[in-house]
Amino acid sequence: MITSERAGKQTEKWRRTEEAGIHVHWTPVPYSNVLAYRERIKAFFSYAYRAGRKAVEIGGDIVFATSTPLTISLPAVYAKKKLNVPMVFEVRDLWPELPIAVGALKNPLIKSAARRLEKFAYHHSDHIVALSPGMKEGVIAAGYPEEKISVIPNSSDIELFDVPETEGQRIRKEYSWLGDRPLVSYIGTLGRINGVGYLARLAAAIQELDPEVRFVVIGSGFEEEAIKKEARELGIYEKNFFMLGRMPKKVLPAWFSASTVTCSLVVNLKEIWNNSANKFFDSLAAGRPIAINYEGWQAELLRSSGAGLVLDPVDIDKAAAVLKEKIDDETWLRESRRVARLLAEEQFDREKLARKMCDVLERTNQKENQH
Repeated sequence: MITSERAGKQTEKWRRTEEAGIHVHWTPVPYSNVLAYRERIKAFFSYAYRAGRKAVEIGGDIVFATSTPLTISLPAVYAKKKLNVPMVFEVRDLWPELPIAVGALKNPLIKSAARRLEKFAYHHSDHIVALSPGMKEGVIAAGYPEEKISVIPNSSDIELFDVPETEGQRIRKEYSWLGDRPLVSYIGTLGRINGVGYLARLAAAIQELDPEVRFVVIGSGFEEEAIKKEARELGIYEKNFFMLGRMPKKVLPAWFSASTVTCSLVVNLKEIWNNSANKFFDSLAAGRPIAINYEGWQAELLRSSGAGLVLDPVDIDKAAAVLKEKIDDETWLRESRRVARLLAEEQFDREKLARKMCDVLERTNQKENQH
């Protein structure tokens, strides 16, 4: 596995570790969600240059490249050509559709170059893995044959999130502002597309209905200070709305366990509805009801299964009323927890989806060898 290390200086050399039996090659490329998009693009190309050369040096039977960003395809195609092996490309977000929608790519020439890069990535792929049905449709719309696309979503790490209830109870005792009160949590990145300011507005509206409900945000990113500012202006910061910053992943299962409802949020743009955010599947693994504020395949899944609820992305008062009603409904909470965990086990279990991915890689390699 070839990847980047966000910390360190670009002048530093590659280093190698072994993670769960996988030899991982790390190259330092400074990167952060707080970087301007221009700086991020520079980091993407810097990594692409290094990764391509390293991939050829290592060698292999097949190249598996996972995006975003689409520049991941550059070292992958370079290695594919040099080594004369097949390539499987995983589409984790629809680039450039998404950055264009959020205004990150505005220059017409850059937009055109990004679209050409998209076609370049798909054209050189022997098989494509999409993280959602909507992403699959986007790849088909770009001209790629449907029969060469597999949908394998992000997975639920059941083993990691299967913690005793005492873990959640311990968290509740540690924080005096929480105790036995209902807790709505957002655990993830605070980027521009996440729109977590929505949660602050939701907390302000719910405070009028029930001042005992608590909201917590765990994570960091570009919007962190803006969210704090909005919460202060709304008069809810550290009153019923708390921000705890980034935490190690090993402590997150306890926070999921302590949560009454968890959230997966995005800004109100249709282009983002096809997302496959980890936090959604983490919530399923933890057996917690999920509240989202967008439509698409996840909204359909929550409505059909009962594992959570879809909140109005614009009408905050309406969203607050719906969320408050569900928080007060013990029967709904109990059933949603059961169904969420069932979905994790039956549809999104990490072991099952890993086997499906291995099957894609093996079949692609066999087809290429037959040719």
